[in-house]
Amino acid sequence: MNDSSNSTGYRVLARKYRPRGFDELIGQEALVRTLSNAIATNRIAHAFVLTGVRGVGKTTTARIIARALNCVGADGSGGPTVEPCGVCENCTSIAEDRHVDVIEMDAASRTGIDDIRELIEGVRYKPVSARYKVYIIDEVHMLSRQAFNGLLKTLEEPPDHVIFVFATTEIRKVPVTVLSRCQRFDLRRIEREQLADHFRMVSGKEAVEIEEEAVDIIARAADGSVRDGLSLLDQAIALSGGKITAVQVRDMLGLADRGAVFDLFDAVMSGDIATALERFRTMYRDGVDPIVVLQDLLDLTHWLTRVKIAPDLVNEPGVPEEERVRGAKLSQSLTMPTLTRCWQMLLKGLGETQVAPSSLAAGEMVLVRLVFAADLPPPGDLVKRLQNEKGRESATTPPAAAPQTSAAPVPASPAGSGASAAIERAPDPEYYPDPEPYSDPVPQAQSASEPVQALRSFADVVALFEEKREGILTTHLRQDFHLVHFDVGRIEFRPGPLAPRDLANRIGKLLSEWTGNRWIVSVSDAEGEATLAEKAQAVENQRFAEAEQHPLVNAVKDAFPGAKIIKVNDRTTSGPDES
Repeated sequence: MNDSSNSTGYRVLARKYRPRGFDELIGQEALVRTLSNAIATNRIAHAFVLTGVRGVGKTTTARIIARALNCVGADGSGGPTVEPCGVCENCTSIAEDRHVDVIEMDAASRTGIDDIRELIEGVRYKPVSARYKVYIIDEVHMLSRQAFNGLLKTLEEPPDHVIFVFATTEIRKVPVTVLSRCQRFDLRRIEREQLADHFRMVSGKEAVEIEEEAVDIIARAADGSVRDGLSLLDQAIALSGGKITAVQVRDMLGLADRGAVFDLFDAVMSGDIATALERFRTMYRDGVDPIVVLQDLLDLTHWLTRVKIAPDLVNEPGVPEEERVRGAKLSQSLTMPTLTRCWQMLLKGLGETQVAPSSLAAGEMVLVRLVFAADLPPPGDLVKRLQNEKGRESATTPPAAAPQTSAAPVPASPAGSGASAAIERAPDPEYYPDPEPYSDPVPQAQSASEPVQALRSFADVVALFEEKREGILTTHLRQDFHLVHFDVGRIEFRPGPLAPRDLANRIGKLLSEWTGNRWIVSVSDAEGEATLAEKAQAVENQRFAEAEQHPLVNAVKDAFPGAKIIKVNDRTTSGPDES
């Protein structure tokens, strides 16, 4: 394939090895099959949208579509084909980005309605020399709302000679009204093995020797992007001088040696903090970013977790020997709770390190937390141990009585009521159950069709307002209503400071309307009872007080100084010894 840039100097690999036909696209079999069938059967859509991460071939695919639709063959008599000839005038001029009927527009720099108006004006005119006039709009999600609106009518009823191809990395930012008028193709990330094979092929054509581990490192760093990987390979070739080694690639990318990452992880899981910190600092002195080290530890934790679940993964093709041997051994020695805890702590520590003033210091503190967390027993074993200790203590020591609170009077909670506490402690709060939030027990609302005598208490009144979905008034009844006297048909209360002035009138009017009987609601100067919200808070305080005296809670607090009760909930008990 000729390229006008060939005479001006060196071409980067990403341009030199850009696919020229559907058969050269890698990792996009579904897209190639669909487009090939559409062209072969002449069922060609008037608009396509291609989405995927950077560097997977969106713009390249758009140009291949333009060539496939406009190719006339070497003899000039061909039609649309899935195998462009590459020699006709249309194929060569499109490949060299100089065809007058294939218009490429960068929406990142031309976002306004005026740019779209200019495009729409050109849609009316037939192609100069091609079969179709193809408009390729890159990063289409950057268009303004007015620009998208300007496109809608043209997209819905375009001329027969016009094809639109949109490319975007942010498909969610494209309006649904535009997407519904296009055929959508999702270009997926290229698998690491496919990338590695492609880079080996390119290295061979460039007459460059490259180590297998170096290919694997570049494929991993490319993260599914062919263009990114070829750019890294280009850089490695310039650095190597003919032979690319894994050491050179690691130095170029600032990566840690995979064996060093295994050694660091092993030291952390063994609880050897001195060795772990020394190896971490050695990587730092060798030029490796602490953030990259933590990312490598995260990647290794994920790999070991997968191997723990499916041990046969270590025998898959492409797995390096070191990962195969050491990965299998480490995964067998670590428990699943340890691995999941390690993942959570590394993930949180990575975020802290990225914003810390000193990434080295922050990374070291992450390792310190990991080392000391590695010594903790699994949460299930810990709870069983504490329950056993509680059982031995209860056999010799009677349970302490719960202290009385000075809050508003509430019903006393019987002994062995089943109150349980959720304990928060660092570094693993997620391993402890999160009880259901406490809600104030309110009687079920009475139906308005029942006689007025059904509202026998103030709680019944509140329940009725809640059933009628009077949310604001229900809140005032709970929080700003100090009941002084209640009779069927008559209520006296002292309003709180946040109660509206017409609260009494509104309550009386609605009760009379709903029940069919007259209700008198009046304001009093008497102190009255505590509000329902205050009573609920008193119940909560008493639960906390009872939980503070629970033997199991005290055992946990002794084992973990600084632990505190964050929530108490009720649960059904099956016997007097359970709480």
